[in-house]
Amino acid sequence: MKKLLIPIIGLVVLLLIVGSMLIGPYNKLVGLDADVENAEAKVDTQLQRRLDLIPNLVETVKGYAKHEEKVFKDVSDARAKLAGAKENGSMEDKANANAELNSALSRLIAIQENYPNLKADTQFTGLRDELAGTENRIAVARNDYNEVVTTYNKAVRSFPAALYAGMLGFEKKEFFKADEAANKAPSIDFNADGESK
Repeated sequence: MKKLLIPIIGLVVLLLIVGSMLIGPYNKLVGLDADVENAEAKVDTQLQRRLDLIPNLVETVKGYAKHEEKVFKDVSDARAKLAGAKENGSMEDKANANAELNSALSRLIAIQENYPNLKADTQFTGLRDELAGTENRIAVARNDYNEVVTTYNKAVRSFPAALYAGMLGFEKKEFFKADEAANKAPSIDFNADGESK
């Protein structure tokens, strides 16, 4: 009986030692995963802030530029796409929808060049400035998110966590990547009638 008891006790002790060695790395992965979720929520908060500002900006511009319907439709469509991506999409979907909205908004803001009264409108300039501030907050939140994802991905892929992270549901996270078109300034061309092409 004693001969059988010694190996069992040894096995239990070994399992306890291995288990205690895994608790720290596991808890670290849990904490890093929570940091990623928090950073993603901050990105979503700033994207939502921008989504909330856009209708007011569009309505203000509409009052001056009634024949710019294509620009208004593009902004509305891009806004809806980002709202959908924010609710149900991956970070890649959010990044792509964000880039599309940036392009549409730049065309909307460019309309002011054809309407001097719009440039002077305090509601428009206030909304434009709030939107620019939100764009800066989005950039900061996106950078913070990517830094947290980098730390998390390093932890998930490092030894010994790489041996068990996947089995415990800790998968590599996606970065918030800018669309390839974001490297180029949008081209805006107005014909003689003031309509965007």
